[in-house]
Amino acid sequence: MNRTELKKIIRGVSMAVPTAFDSQYKLDLAATADLTQFWVENGLGTDKSMIKLCSAWGQGPDISDEEWPHLVRTVVNAGGSGVNVMCGLKSKDTMRTIEDAKIAQDMGANSLQIELPYNHAPNQDQYVKHFTMISDAIDIGIMIYNTYWFGVSPIEPETMKRLKDAEHVAAIKWNYPTEDGYDRMKEFSGEFNVIDNSGDNVRCRKNGGAGMVSAFGPAYPKHDLKVWDLLESGKYEEAESLKNSFTDAVGPALAKIGSNSGGYRAARGMMELVGHPVGPPRLPTEPLNSEELSALKAGMEKLGWLD
Repeated sequence: MNRTELKKIIRGVSMAVPTAFDSQYKLDLAATADLTQFWVENGLGTDKSMIKLCSAWGQGPDISDEEWPHLVRTVVNAGGSGVNVMCGLKSKDTMRTIEDAKIAQDMGANSLQIELPYNHAPNQDQYVKHFTMISDAIDIGIMIYNTYWFGVSPIEPETMKRLKDAEHVAAIKWNYPTEDGYDRMKEFSGEFNVIDNSGDNVRCRKNGGAGMVSAFGPAYPKHDLKVWDLLESGKYEEAESLKNSFTDAVGPALAKIGSNSGGYRAARGMMELVGHPVGPPRLPTEPLNSEELSALKAGMEKLGWLD
């Protein structure tokens, strides 16, 4: 597929789903298949969303290279034909990333989230070479993840423009270290889809953004899917109000949980509360305690998510 076709896949809500583990911390593929059906039935994986696997939020760094292909294949098979499945790849050197990209493609993923190769402290020329070589090796779409906070330079707008000929680079998950990041994205948002990862979804959309990330949406996908529908329709005040309703209701519980360790603990707790448990997180992260779960439940009840 060319970039025009791939941009139709990497758009809308990029929803980072949790990884299911059993009581022995092994992948629970049976639960994964059931969860996938729940997510698809609630609108994920359509032309306005992606089921994103192996992200940091899904404990991707804790999943071995032997495990993650089975996870991808399970979700693809359970989701059925036409479901958009994105696989997050760990930061590696170019050749190993190409190997992983080919495996993800063979397992049925139709897009990839690829971090900057931060262990190599690359310059902008090396970013161009890295992502061009990966693009040339596969047939599915790439969303670059601008992970500059690992101590490297961000990928610059000028560099994105230089990737125009990397046909399978279709999008970027956009953060930028200075306040003009949303303005600077306009330099390339006509060529590539910009998926907002900085939180001001309205501003991103007004500047040509094509999507947003979602970390807590897997428990109730309809909420963030509705936020995106409103953004896409230009109903910015309604979108902001709906988004803020989540923060107002659940924010206090999330603050308490996050201060203990790992925001994805809350996402896993939410899945338990809606009746689709994903098991314990891998150690050393611990599940929510009863007090945290109770606070989270109260917030979700305010939203009507447990009706």
